[in-house]
Amino acid sequence: MNIDFTERRVVITGMGVISPSGKDPATLWRNVRGGISAAAPVSRFDTSKLPVKIAAEVKDFDVARYINSRKPGRFDLTIQYGVAAATLAVRDCGLNLADLDPDRVGVIEGTTISGTESILKTRDTFLANDGNFRALHPYNLVAAYCGEGSSTISLHLGIRGHAVTYCSGCASSTDAIGYAARQIQSDEIDVALAGGADETMEMLHIGFCRLRAMTEQTGQPGQAMRPFDRTRDGFLLGEGSAFFVLEELSHALGRGARIYAEVAGHGHSCEAYHATDPHPNGVGYARAMEKALRHARIAPTEVDYINAHGSATPLNDPVETRAIKSVFREHARRVAISATKPVTGHLMGASGAIETMICALALWHREIPPTINLHDPDPGCDLDYVPGHARSYPIRVALNLSAGFGGRYACLALKKF
Repeated sequence: MNIDFTERRVVITGMGVISPSGKDPATLWRNVRGGISAAAPVSRFDTSKLPVKIAAEVKDFDVARYINSRKPGRFDLTIQYGVAAATLAVRDCGLNLADLDPDRVGVIEGTTISGTESILKTRDTFLANDGNFRALHPYNLVAAYCGEGSSTISLHLGIRGHAVTYCSGCASSTDAIGYAARQIQSDEIDVALAGGADETMEMLHIGFCRLRAMTEQTGQPGQAMRPFDRTRDGFLLGEGSAFFVLEELSHALGRGARIYAEVAGHGHSCEAYHATDPHPNGVGYARAMEKALRHARIAPTEVDYINAHGSATPLNDPVETRAIKSVFREHARRVAISATKPVTGHLMGASGAIETMICALALWHREIPPTINLHDPDPGCDLDYVPGHARSYPIRVALNLSAGFGGRYACLALKKF
């Protein structure tokens, strides 16, 4: 008996996004490749006593446009963003989930703070009612746990295979997509809805102010975040969600699906070095990239583009550059690198998903998005970061790099199909 152990291939057939830079892939791409930043003064809470007064917030969002629910506002904003983006991804792929074997479909969501809003609201309600627990709605308990996003998406879309929420800091949705791809490759499922969601909120903003992790540049908000620049001082906080429909290749081809890109490999690592700071030698970044390339069976010289984590913090950018040099060696000076967070904001647990979408769109449009606000490169950041303007190029392979607190790193390798 002949047994074929060839690994199943995974492709992207649907994309949905709710972001400060657009609520559809076309608008997102137009803003990213054009370098149009979503940075603006914070509108949801008072920042008069805070050093950071800007963020990238989602504007003009109404979850009722995307889901049928008598009380859609009961969900935390993170959940609302996730359900909306997941719904859009399913619409985009043209797949009727009801026609599929329910045991061959899964939902994998990445997030960092899902449920936090409900916890804070519950605490406020409890204290405002003199500690009377009967003043609390029973649903507050359900809404407060971190797995509510994948659960709500499954309920809304009728996905009965399995639902998983993945949390590895700001690498969460990169890992979620990678986990979904591996589930398809290992023949556990044929179709996955994978991505991430997160929201800005007052206490999170305050916490990052205390960490001095966000940019405190004054003047034009769109020019504040400056990855790889000598004057960089932190990131621009963002929010939103991005989701993908991933399919096994023959499943997608059999129904004549449009294929945006192939998910070829995933790698992740943990440095166990520091709660917030990267290892000076970038060992976590390097190991994640090496694992993704090995999983994808791709040589470093085949990579044309890297979407960097590019958080514009004083520590991250030189370390990320050092890691890229250690993995790619001579090719490091030939590969194009860009950081797109100055446009979209740093979507935390959803950042990996939206940046994976940017990689897929770069492959689709044969164009490399720019790093905006890079005018005076730091001496430790001496690679090709595509400053200022997009660049036409027939990209074959793109990597997306993500980093999370606690020394967690993740990398996805995408190929043009």
